[in-house]
Amino acid sequence: MTMKLAISGKGGVGKTTLAALLAQVYADQGRDVLAVDADPAPCLAGALGFPDDLRAQLHPISEMDELIEERTGAKPGTVGGFFTINPRVDDLPERFCVTHRGVRLLEMGSVDLGGSGCICPESAMLKTLFTHLLFRDDEVLILDMYAGVEHLGRATVDFVDALIIVVEPTRRSLGTAVQIKKLANDIGLTRLWLVGNKVRNEDEAAFLRAESPGIPLLGLLPANLGVQEADRLGTAVYDHVPALRQAAEKIAEFLSPEKLAHYWDTHDLTDFDDQLEEVTEPVFKRDEDQL
Repeated sequence: MTMKLAISGKGGVGKTTLAALLAQVYADQGRDVLAVDADPAPCLAGALGFPDDLRAQLHPISEMDELIEERTGAKPGTVGGFFTINPRVDDLPERFCVTHRGVRLLEMGSVDLGGSGCICPESAMLKTLFTHLLFRDDEVLILDMYAGVEHLGRATVDFVDALIIVVEPTRRSLGTAVQIKKLANDIGLTRLWLVGNKVRNEDEAAFLRAESPGIPLLGLLPANLGVQEADRLGTAVYDHVPALRQAAEKIAEFLSPEKLAHYWDTHDLTDFDDQLEEVTEPVFKRDEDQL
């Protein structure tokens, strides 16, 4: 059974960390994983611990001007005029993805529309590619997105099993979650989950439980200085910070299609509440010296 997960959040909250953790969890389970970096500043390869030679092979599709012109019939940056709004993209995932430790990674990049909402060749290319990815039969698709749902649309939301919004235990971060929720709801996407990151203690965990903006809280990732250390060393967070790996394994366990379907049918969070307690208490006790 396929699983399509989109991960969003304000820059710096750790959405890429969660995307990398979940991708490696599923890959280590022997599942077919395609991770897509759709952030304007791609860094998922680093979080996954891709070696330099493989990272050098990655290039955001949004920056491939010749390819975009070839497929759409117009140069990137063109506004108005005629170009193909549904270009061929079926060959792009295999052509441009790079594989490491069972995770296939594709860098899409993003398009800055300056709030205008205009249609341009590069935007048409990325939106068509996103749609194609959601229709594919990859066992696990993980989309590391910017703070929004710009690549998704009403025709594709039914194929997204969950939009995970990553937040820090602050009101400002929760405010961004409210904005993302509105954008998602506007296109009919209601299968939203919240994951708290950089949580230092039970007080911060309780804050997120109490102040969640109408979005069920799926899990918590503890604050840990090992994340920055892994980045400096060029190693995967998954390997370098066992506490985060264990927390991500619990989150992945409850992201099975069967359990998600049960929740959306019944809105019964009993299992998730039990899981949350199981994840957070041991993690905080184990990692107090890392906060």
